[in-house]
Amino acid sequence: MTAAMVGWAHLPFGKHSEETVENLIVKAASKAIDDAGISPEDVDEILLGHFNAGFSAQDFTASLVLQADDALRFKPATRVENACATGSAAVQQGVRAISSGDAKFVLVVGVEQMTTTPGPEIGKNLLKASYLKEEGDIPAGFAGVFGKIADGYFQKYGDQSDALARIAAKNHKNGVANPYAQMRKDLGFDFCRAESEKNPFVAGPLKRTDCSLVSDGAAALVLTDPATALGMKKAVAFRSMAHVQDFLPMSKRDILKFEGCSKAWGAALGDAGLALDDLSFVETHDCFTIAELIEYEAMGLTKEGEGARAALEGWTEMDGKLPVNPSGGLKAKGHPIGATGVSMHVLSAMQLTGEAGDIQVKDAELGGIFNMGGAAVANYVSILQAMK
Repeated sequence: MTAAMVGWAHLPFGKHSEETVENLIVKAASKAIDDAGISPEDVDEILLGHFNAGFSAQDFTASLVLQADDALRFKPATRVENACATGSAAVQQGVRAISSGDAKFVLVVGVEQMTTTPGPEIGKNLLKASYLKEEGDIPAGFAGVFGKIADGYFQKYGDQSDALARIAAKNHKNGVANPYAQMRKDLGFDFCRAESEKNPFVAGPLKRTDCSLVSDGAAALVLTDPATALGMKKAVAFRSMAHVQDFLPMSKRDILKFEGCSKAWGAALGDAGLALDDLSFVETHDCFTIAELIEYEAMGLTKEGEGARAALEGWTEMDGKLPVNPSGGLKAKGHPIGATGVSMHVLSAMQLTGEAGDIQVKDAELGGIFNMGGAAVANYVSILQAMK
């Protein structure tokens, strides 16, 4: 155990046109510091996860965290970016600062404001997380990238529309009870399965209910060393954390395998001395339902090509053998790019300290997180356990 979370904050995700990136950062940072029970003066380092890619005109944002309190002035602050895994990349840098002994308290903030950007520009910005040289002309933007993946998976393993609809319905059902979720509506399997005016096809076999939401939001957490954490009011330790980066071009790899995801899970579980069966729940990166399906296979929940079993047989439901995305995932919670990885860590910490309210997984002791940048390019896995 190299570091622990001792305080956190999560703002509601959704459309917040009245807010700015700066306001979102300040609110989340202030709440996390207060929740940890420390003073701003105690913070030794600041890390901000912010993808941007054109969503915000203000591109130099690391020092905006200092707006939360004048006492943060002159603290080292760095913006971290790794596509949709930006939040976890910032968390990992914070863990490294703690484990190296360079800092006693680290403040990590994740933020994105996407909804104030015109629709066509949103798609253009998101596509920057692909290999533009080969994938920049794919219709429907990043949804088109995963539509292509879904097409390939269907061709190899058969039509998986029922399984994708089950994943979407599960995550929307879970999101109803999450007060931070952007969409708190149980859409049901039938709605998610059928093409309709309200649920049209977007790319390949993917319908609107297969795609995560465009969102604004922020989350933040405070890290410290395990010894210090034992004296705090609450503490959730990192049993392990792994980062695996794969080739950016999909043409250089078997895109149906998510090999970087598999290797990250193997490394994190190995370092923690655990098996997947030991985990109480998993928060995984369901940017599209086909991603969650393939991630079941990559994490070792099923064999290759059999991910549908986990969805159709209820393995990943709240009362299943491994609840996946009890928060509602990106599908219901929303996906403000830079905030997503931090959000996953905050909500998992809440699960492990019994603070998750109506989305609480019973007797949660160990949590796993998978946050992905691009199409399985940046792969981060964290294994968490409450210390007290």
